[in-house]
Amino acid sequence: MAQSDFLYPENPRRRQEVNRLHHQLFDCLSDSFHATNKLIEVLNVHLGCRLAFIEMKRDGTIKQNCDIIIQAVTKIQKELQKVDEALKNKLEPTLYRKLQDIKERETEKIAIVQKVISIILGEATSAASAVAVKLVGSNVTTGIINKLVTVLAQIGASLLGSIGVAVLGLGIDMIFRAILGAVEKTQLQAAIKSYENHLVEFKSASEKYHHAIGEVTNMVKHQMK
Repeated sequence: MAQSDFLYPENPRRRQEVNRLHHQLFDCLSDSFHATNKLIEVLNVHLGCRLAFIEMKRDGTIKQNCDIIIQAVTKIQKELQKVDEALKNKLEPTLYRKLQDIKERETEKIAIVQKVISIILGEATSAASAVAVKLVGSNVTTGIINKLVTVLAQIGASLLGSIGVAVLGLGIDMIFRAILGAVEKTQLQAAIKSYENHLVEFKSASEKYHHAIGEVTNMVKHQMK
């Protein structure tokens, strides 16, 4: 029996579940870095952005890595806001409103953007128009990105934030030891429950984020055929 089992009697029955959640945390962080870099590549290639790729800091804390993603996504959002403002200025009000209408077909939205994208970017490509439609003209995508940022900020500010990313691969006893070092023993049960809730929420947000970016890249590939 591990030392943590004496400190917290329910550890043995929860050990496997907590271990699984911790592996999910590492996987979700890795997926978020990968998806963000895919989005950065799309924006740099098709919308003329000059965003830097990001890399996981494996010797850093979870908070530091969450902050890296948040900062990158914030820069992405600023670039998308510039495109949105340009579209709003160049399009007739009725056409701009169609871009925000979830009932409007994406093919129609791409055709609308195509009318002014050359003025905004200096060149006109259907791929660029598709990216603008999917990222600027989609409240769904915007909501997913905002949700990921919110969850990452919550994780960074929680008990998880101070734990090193490297600990996630060292086994459940090392993880519990890290948690024990971060909270009072009397708070351990509540801390672990909070930990699990954050992980579940992060997994959901990460999967939606990854899926949304996958839709963007697939649309770009389709437009380039």
